Amino acid sequence: MEILNFRTIIEQDETGYFVASAPAIPGCHSQGKTYEEALPNIQEAIELCLEVAQELPWYRESIDFFRGTSMRFLGIATVPISYRENSHAKALTV
Repeated sequence: MEILNFRTIIEQDETGYFVASAPAIPGCHSQGKTYEEALPNIQEAIELCLEVAQELPWYRESIDFFRGTSMRFLGIATVPISYRENSHAKALTV
């Protein structure tokens, strides 16, 4: 059995819940009322996503199974940007 390490991002939403995501696995998210609750919840979500990936080759191919050790996490930064809405500009759509 191989041990895989997936990076997760945990943020606290406006209601106080901790929302966890595994960016390397499309659609892999979970949450918890506390940070400590969110960690095992995202671990379970990752395990379930990997089970699905065993059955669906197209989903497995979308997962980033990075196995290297050269990358290290440095942090997350909030970057302030000055923005003034122009009433004549077209609406931004994504």
